[in-house]
Amino acid sequence: MEMVERLVPEELWELFQRVVPPAPTRPQGGGRRRYGDREVLAAIIFVATTGCTWQQLPPVFGPSGPTAHRRFTEWSAARVWAKLHRLVLDELGARGELDWSRCAIDSVSVRASKGGS
Repeated sequence: MEMVERLVPEELWELFQRVVPPAPTRPQGGGRRRYGDREVLAAIIFVATTGCTWQQLPPVFGPSGPTAHRRFTEWSAARVWAKLHRLVLDELGARGELDWSRCAIDSVSVRASKGGS
């Protein structure tokens, strides 16, 4: 649990809980217990920050690599990462902790062919 708390501190966990969709329920019940979202989030962060593969995920997190990847895919489809990013920016902005002097804006311009708009 120590690794989970280090990768997903309480403040991040509180924000994440606001954007993660509820876990699906099984109408028939039974089956394996679903790993907690905090443990899975920590596993995803570990993979993203270390560059290891899903299969190389250490067992210290609890969920297997395929389980973490499946939840990553579900959350990506639900746009959890974009929502979380926005919440983090809003929170930092409200605290006055964003340094916009280091901001970069990227754009792409494409010429309209045949007089299109």
